[in-house]
Amino acid sequence: MAVNRALFDDVMVPNYAPSSVIPVKGEGSRVWDQENNEFIDFAGGIAVNCLGHCHPALVNALKEQADKLWHLSNVWTNEPALRLADKLVSSTFADKVYFANSGAESNEAALKLARRFALDKFGAEKSKIIAFNKGFHGRTFFTVTVGGQAAYSDGFGPKPGDIVHCDYNDLESFAALIDDNTCAVMLEPLQGEGGIISPTPEFIQGVRELCDKHNALLIFDEVQTGVGRTGTLYAYQGLGVTPDILTTAKALGGGFPIGAMITTTEIAKHLVIGTHGSTYGGNPLACAVAEAAFDTVNQTDVLEGVTAKEALFREGLEAINAKYDVFSEVRGKGLLLGAVLNEKYKGRARDFLNASSANGLMALVAGADVVRFTPSLVIPNEDIAEGLARFEKAVAAVVNG
Repeated sequence: MAVNRALFDDVMVPNYAPSSVIPVKGEGSRVWDQENNEFIDFAGGIAVNCLGHCHPALVNALKEQADKLWHLSNVWTNEPALRLADKLVSSTFADKVYFANSGAESNEAALKLARRFALDKFGAEKSKIIAFNKGFHGRTFFTVTVGGQAAYSDGFGPKPGDIVHCDYNDLESFAALIDDNTCAVMLEPLQGEGGIISPTPEFIQGVRELCDKHNALLIFDEVQTGVGRTGTLYAYQGLGVTPDILTTAKALGGGFPIGAMITTTEIAKHLVIGTHGSTYGGNPLACAVAEAAFDTVNQTDVLEGVTAKEALFREGLEAINAKYDVFSEVRGKGLLLGAVLNEKYKGRARDFLNASSANGLMALVAGADVVRFTPSLVIPNEDIAEGLARFEKAVAAVVNG
């Protein structure tokens, strides 16, 4: 049987439009396709492959656990899950951990917990959830409705109720929305899918203060920003603002599917037995790999290295822009960066993505106007240089038509 892009159209639901390139092997920050063409990976599986491809620590953890125990369900607990939970608690504000399979499931758990907490403590009328335009929190019906992009939630019938949105970094509009019937506020401490938008200090601090004033829980969706992506273990640690609930996934498993919701004992106690669950959540294989990823990333040299590598990316992108004048700015923090297209190239992010692929580079977009980069946190400096050289060729191809 020929395994090619045409087979995708024959056998897969048509909700994706993947590249014609089919990768078959990865090592570090390099990937090879079926024809043995080499790519530099600046995409990282959308901020998932925090240690690149086939990192020895992750491969060894997976192989070792594979010979021990694969799955139990939550009728029993297991050692890898307990070790990973203990490390998450020891390294963050949290006291308790709930494991899931993805960022969407982690966010679903966070939202359900917030609603249950408010119901138990304040009554049924305290149910409003505030989120932000251009936000993204997953693809379950609850999370996609909370996410601030109606195009993702329209067309599926009646939506979950009592969810409102305002613009990110608009504290005045937020203050007008929040009230004593607000149970939770959900936000990304750096918007990813929405265009790589960082919060202003005044905004993020103001949101925290208003949540406290109105007894609303502050939920940080750190699915994309977490596990070292911004140069701290979690982005909140670099903002001076602590959430009540935090969700993490993507890089948590370094490529193996896993998610988690973490919170305090006082809040967690409202998710009593039977109120929520997951068959695969806390899976021993996933937790063993995630523990290895967590241990590897949560080191001073790795986290400080993220900031150093950010500087290399910014310098390279500025040099490219000085030649071709295609970007209005480079946004983001750490290794979650977005090159924003200027007016002349507005709406053409996918053209730059396709040209990158044609020149041996994997990149991403964040909407129609932003080229996004989320590489491995330990990408070698020489791969950054080579990837930027390939990106320059892609930019030249777009500019020169």
